[in-house]
Amino acid sequence: MGRVQGKVCLITGGTAGIGYSAAELMCREGGKVAITDLRPQEGEAAAQTLRNQGYAAIFIEQDVTSESRWPEVIAAVVAEYGRLDVLVNNAGVGAATDLEESDLAHWRFIQSVNLEAVFMGTQNAIKQMKLNGGGSIVNISSIEGIIGDPRSAAYNASKGGVRLFTKSAALYCAEKKYNIRVNSVHPGFTKTPMAASAGDLFGPDDLVRIQHEIVVGHMAEPQDQGYGILYLASDESKYVTGTELVIDGGYTCH
Repeated sequence: MGRVQGKVCLITGGTAGIGYSAAELMCREGGKVAITDLRPQEGEAAAQTLRNQGYAAIFIEQDVTSESRWPEVIAAVVAEYGRLDVLVNNAGVGAATDLEESDLAHWRFIQSVNLEAVFMGTQNAIKQMKLNGGGSIVNISSIEGIIGDPRSAAYNASKGGVRLFTKSAALYCAEKKYNIRVNSVHPGFTKTPMAASAGDLFGPDDLVRIQHEIVVGHMAEPQDQGYGILYLASDESKYVTGTELVIDGGYTCH
């Protein structure tokens, strides 16, 4: 208990899946949480579930692709809790892409949520965190930010961008001596609502192959990713910055 005691944690896309699991773990370990999402009804319900367990949790409606909204969200978190210690850039979208048939609008939409929002979140978090002596930024990428998939060109590009942007931001914060660490997490196949809606990406043969290539023998639960995020948010990782934490059951070992 107490691994992030007193830390204020902002988690985008925090109403379900990996984001909610991270929020619950942060709360359990003494953190104060703000979760954001586009869906106000689900977001309020998620925050209320945490409050019902005695935790400090609020919901803020946010479109992470809106540049003007980011300073407002950070300000709302500071108004509620007085500071910001942790940002988890978790909100993301995934969709199948036929490289020859896909249009630029689809490409830009994927980049706007998965990459541009991470840039804006990181930028605004740095501006606030430097005022309270430091913090930790955790950017959620994917194993597909490391390896390629023939049906995921836009997704691969966005998540690969998150990986290298994270390293650049880590170097920037170190150069400025802000005491802000920036790392990326690369989940493998995880039982989340996004994964459940990815039926257009994977057929039965794909799923058999994937199951075989996950060397621990099963898909991850959201909490498996949440514990990695918790580690990077906590002071246990005070010597870790600019790195990628792959949590994939050994899938990318092949």
